Order: sequence, then C-alpha cells, then structure tokens
Amino acid sequence: MKKLSIYCMTAVFMLLVLSGCESEKAAAPKPPAAEKIELHISAAASLTDVMKELAANYQKVQPNVTIKFNFGSSGALQQAIENGGVTDLFFSAAQKQMDALERAGELLPGTRKNLLLNEVVLVVPKDSAKNINSFADAASDKVQYIALGEPKGVPVGQYSEEVFKSMQILDPVKSKAVYGSDVRQVLAWVESGEADCGVVYATDAAISDQVKVVAKASDGTHKPIIYPAAILKSSTQMDAAKQFLAFVSSPDSAAVFKKYGFEMK
Repeated sequence: MKKLSIYCMTAVFMLLVLSGCESEKAAAPKPPAAEKIELHISAAASLTDVMKELAANYQKVQPNVTIKFNFGSSGALQQAIENGGVTDLFFSAAQKQMDALERAGELLPGTRKNLLLNEVVLVVPKDSAKNINSFADAASDKVQYIALGEPKGVPVGQYSEEVFKSMQILDPVKSKAVYGSDVRQVLAWVESGEADCGVVYATDAAISDQVKVVAKASDGTHKPIIYPAAILKSSTQMDAAKQFLAFVSSPDSAAVFKKYGFEMK
C-alpha cells in the first residue's frame, strides 16, 4: 500500500509539472509579426513590365513589403512629386526630370544613381505596306501621321525631337505628329494603325508583337538615354526604399532588365 501511495503521489506530481509547462507555453508571448510596409514607387511608363516582375521577385524574399506603383511619363511623375504626391522612390527615363527634382531639394542626398540605358527606334504596324524604312521617311509622303511623345514631359518625345532636329527635318515631321501622354500611348497608336509610324524605346518595341522596328536612331543624334533612380527626401520608408533600390541594382535583377531589353549602367 505504501508503494502504491508513492506511485500515486509521483503520478500526480508529474501531471502538475506537465500542466504547469503547458500553461507557461500558452502564456509565452508570440514573436512580433514583421511590420507591414507599403512602398510607393513612381516609374517611367517604359519600365512597367520589368518593374512588375522585379516587384514580384522582391516580395518573395520580403513578403511584408507591399509595392504600390505609379507609372506614367517622367514629366507627369515629376510634377506629381513636386505637388506633394506620396512617393518613396523615383525611376525616371531621363536626367531632365531628376535634375529638376534635385534642384528643388526633393531628393535624399547620396541616393541618386544612373541605373539603365536604352535606345530609341522607329516602329510601324506589323502589317504595314507603306515601305517606311528610316527616320528620314517620316518627312516623306509615305507618312500621314507619326506618333511621338509629348516633348515637354515625355522623355521619348524629347529624344525624338533631338533625332529629327539633327537630321534637319523636325518641322515637316512636327506637322504630321500626334502626341502621346507617355511612350505606351505612342506604342498603342502604332499597334492599332492610327499612326503610320512612331518613335518609342527599343524595350517597348520588344514587348509588342503588333509592331516591327524599321530603324534605330544613330549614335550622336540624341542625348544618351540614361534612366536615373533616387529616393525622395519626403519618403516615410527610407530603409525599405534603400533595400529595394539595392535589390534592383543587383546582378540577379540585371538579368531581368536584360530580358526586357535594358542594359544596366
């Protein structure tokens, strides 16, 4: 009987110990969940496809970060930033817009970098029978309408004017021009046949199976097409913005940019 009592007491003691351990487990605080971060990125329209893929890749390793994009012409994005639009990181298709933001004190010092290179090309609808083969043809009777980016705020429009000015045919080309609000609108007009030809980036032409490239702008006919990036001084997510900028500057991201026709600087 004495042994049985000892066994019973031991069993009760063990149950109490186990119960206490379970209570401690239940009472133990859970590790804090990763902070949810919303990163606002303004990027040139020509970067739409590649940026969406890069963001998807980034969120596989940083699932707590939600990326909100605002795509458009670099000029329109610049104005939105200057007017107080929420932006943590800006990717421009030209230096002009980034220069203006830097002069206005909008950029976080030390974060601006030249990221990508591109080219401008002349495209026609895939089934075009107008025998348009060169930039010079834009001034000929072969072309009734040419789609161009609006030169004041759309970098591809600025580069286009530089090309035609260097060829001394800007005025006759302007008389036939229809101006798009960004490079994707220019591309869409050529795809639909609303324009006989248009000037877009080589990377935009590469993603469309509705147009064909008939000419590439010669070296020296326009300023180098360099895409700069920078973090905004007004950013509320500076660390996250720095991490994303470092991510898109990495060798792995360079391979994605190359897939879309961009060359890293």
